Amino acid sequence: MGVQRPLGATINPATMVTELMEIADYIAHVRDEIAALRANELTHDRIPMAHEELGNVLAATAGATNSIMEAAESMLALPDGPGYRDAVESGIGTIFEACAFQDITGQRIGKVVAALQQFEVRLARFSSAVRARDAAGQDPAEAERNERAQRLLLNGPQPNGPATAQHDIDALFA
Repeated sequence: MGVQRPLGATINPATMVTELMEIADYIAHVRDEIAALRANELTHDRIPMAHEELGNVLAATAGATNSIMEAAESMLALPDGPGYRDAVESGIGTIFEACAFQDITGQRIGKVVAALQQFEVRLARFSSAVRARDAAGQDPAEAERNERAQRLLLNGPQPNGPATAQHDIDALFA
């Protein structure tokens, strides 16, 4: 935007009009970017939907896990004899049905990812429009929490597959 001048400096009226027009254009652009964020849609629709979907994923996963465990436990407790095979086949059918949660879970997580991607794109556009810069430094307490979380990280499931080859893991336990 405009050039800063020392206090008391004389300003050419044409320059002042040009600079005020630049400021007005900048304000209009920022207003358009804020409107493009559709903050009300995000806070009333998208973010609550993502929260609900993740809650549903947790419930479906827990329910399916319980069904699988119960079916497996009931099959282990079956006595040998007549009807054994039918009971095992029934238990296996229950396990297969419970494993179907993965498809529904994947769909729900897909919705959450899409909502978060849309939010990310809108936020990036807005940040660019207002030339936003992050505040310098980090809250010391937050920095300490982040560092502790990194130390305690168990390196769970890797996003692109196992970090260690399975044959290396097998050799470790052999």
